[in-house]
Amino acid sequence: MNKTKMNKTKMNKTMNKPKMNKPKTKTNTKASKTTTGVGYVPIALTLALVATAALAGTCAPACAQQSRPVSLLLHNSGSENRGGTKGGRLMRAEQDPNSQYRLGPDSMAQDGVPKGEVRGPFTLPSKVYPGTQHTYWVYVPAQYDPAIPTALMVFQDGQAFKDENGGVRASNVMDNLIYRREIPVMIGVYINPGRTPEQPEPNPRDWGDGTTNRPTEYNTPNDKYARVITEELMPALTKDYNISKDPEQHGIGGASSGAIAAFGVAWERPKAFRRVLSIVGSFVNLRGGQVYADRVLASPKKPLHVFLCDGRNDNRGIRDGVYDQKMDWFYQNVQLMKALTKKGYDVNYTWGMNSHGQNFGGVVFPDMMRWLWRDGPVSTDPNNMVERSFRQPAVKKTSK
Repeated sequence: MNKTKMNKTKMNKTMNKPKMNKPKTKTNTKASKTTTGVGYVPIALTLALVATAALAGTCAPACAQQSRPVSLLLHNSGSENRGGTKGGRLMRAEQDPNSQYRLGPDSMAQDGVPKGEVRGPFTLPSKVYPGTQHTYWVYVPAQYDPAIPTALMVFQDGQAFKDENGGVRASNVMDNLIYRREIPVMIGVYINPGRTPEQPEPNPRDWGDGTTNRPTEYNTPNDKYARVITEELMPALTKDYNISKDPEQHGIGGASSGAIAAFGVAWERPKAFRRVLSIVGSFVNLRGGQVYADRVLASPKKPLHVFLCDGRNDNRGIRDGVYDQKMDWFYQNVQLMKALTKKGYDVNYTWGMNSHGQNFGGVVFPDMMRWLWRDGPVSTDPNNMVERSFRQPAVKKTSK
């Protein structure tokens, strides 16, 4: 009797299993594979997790180079997402806000394009910051002619912008755009933040926040770093190169703290620099940098051209669950854009999904350069075959 009862019970369970348990088992199995153990996270909390808290008045370079997966609660609109479900159902997925950004052909060395030369490193002793020195390199395009005054572009955190395997690869971009006449022939300068002789040189893994004068020079909204560029770097450059004296032919750019430094140079010295390129600019309260939007509104308009780019998943000013608007990178970049627009500046901007770093900025860097330098002289004469040809290397004059 007991044996019969047991078999009957087993049979009932077997018959009921497809009806009651199979759908649940299938759903749970798929969800487990999709989430790899991560539960649902509300969007607001997710963005809080994405935000990287700023530390002690610096923006850690690690946040400029690393991206972290973001667990999002997504609603699929019908197509199947990677690891998701169909039919508009809720799904869980690992989302990297930088996953869609890949460098394009403009950032790569191209066959047939004359390659510029990167000279250096050179050492620039500083009187503005006594006891420190700045290392810099000079990009000289193949088309540079010493007899012709040449445009200039200066990049802060120079080691990152000149890195041939980095997120921007500025030398490749300038090679390609100069060759195609999309920007003028220009000298490029890659300058690192100041350091004492005993301190290590910044590198792609360590931009020098904890080991150099970078936080003080870049993040402080005063004119001291502008003096480094205009009173120390520029005289050294003009000794060796025929740099145009026209400030409209002088541009300056950077990423993160290097971007606010670049903006500060043009803001403090508009008679020396007019064109500004900013990637995830740290216009936040690391050293009071959130003041620039208000300064723009309160000051007479200056003759600047500014291109800003940032991302919705940049550091968002949330630390230990507390939001600080003055430390919200994306908010402050948008505020600066609005202030510049309201005052009638020549301003352009683009907002991506990226976190803090060069992922998005590197992708749009060629277009930023095109826009900043779009108003150069151009010939519309159909018989001007020089204008209609790619720029060739300058003819080197031989000494007699």
